[in-house]
Amino acid sequence: MKKEFVVCLLCFLLYLPASAQEVNTKRGWQLILSRASLDLSSTDVKNAAEYADFPESKLNSDSQRVVKGHLDVNADYFARHFVWGNELLLDYGKTTLKPYDGEQTTNESADTVQFTSSYTQRLWKNNSFLGGFEAGPYASLSYQTEFNSSDNTPLKKVLRGAAGIKIYEGTYIKKFHLAGFSEDDFTYNPSSIKYGWEAGLEIQQPLREGVKAVYSVMFRDYLYETRKEPTDLDYVFSAQARLDVNVWGELAVSPFIEYYTAQARAFGPRGQNFYIGVSLSFSHTFIEAQKIQS
Repeated sequence: MKKEFVVCLLCFLLYLPASAQEVNTKRGWQLILSRASLDLSSTDVKNAAEYADFPESKLNSDSQRVVKGHLDVNADYFARHFVWGNELLLDYGKTTLKPYDGEQTTNESADTVQFTSSYTQRLWKNNSFLGGFEAGPYASLSYQTEFNSSDNTPLKKVLRGAAGIKIYEGTYIKKFHLAGFSEDDFTYNPSSIKYGWEAGLEIQQPLREGVKAVYSVMFRDYLYETRKEPTDLDYVFSAQARLDVNVWGELAVSPFIEYYTAQARAFGPRGQNFYIGVSLSFSHTFIEAQKIQS
């Protein structure tokens, strides 16, 4: 079923109608702070031990603090026949739990550092279908690591190359890609080469002035690796839905839902992470690509 889906989607993108091959209209550098957000939550409980037998959870619960930051910066160069894209993605979060009858513990809830550089051929531009978009074949190279390793595990270090088809700069479809990839995972020594395919999608839906809904999904399927490790994954899936409500200029309040799941190759149970929250986010366009007449 996976293979049939991939083949059908590639055929659709490669055989877009001739009317879609119009002249693209962006030129030059574009520098955008796509999103900088901060999630904060704190619960401070005093004298919880004295109220341990009371049926009041607000008096005897554990104190906890949650801090999570996210940064997404894009620097893209638009030429007549290609787009050179560069993205820096930082994601870090910590949760501190202090039970009244135990020691304080702190766990990382998110930890990602990733830089991606990509080349996309500007073959098609469509102004009508699905609100309009550009599309073409692309190739990318990315490096993913983390700020800190978790407990006694080694620091994650992955170099990933991918090639496939991309849709971008759409009215509603902001990003879509379907690609095969190869990973050089040198988290462990000796390193392991992994192969697979992946797909990602981001859709933005304007609801009214200053309010938009953003939906994104990503699926990565590992097909083969040259060296087996106990921590090898079979697949990874993530999804997010959020509502950006502008409260002042480019500052927004964004309630969101995030879901992440992964299946290990070595055993059956699937790991899952479900997170609901509200973040304070900011976005800004520092340099906008020049629009030309088609």
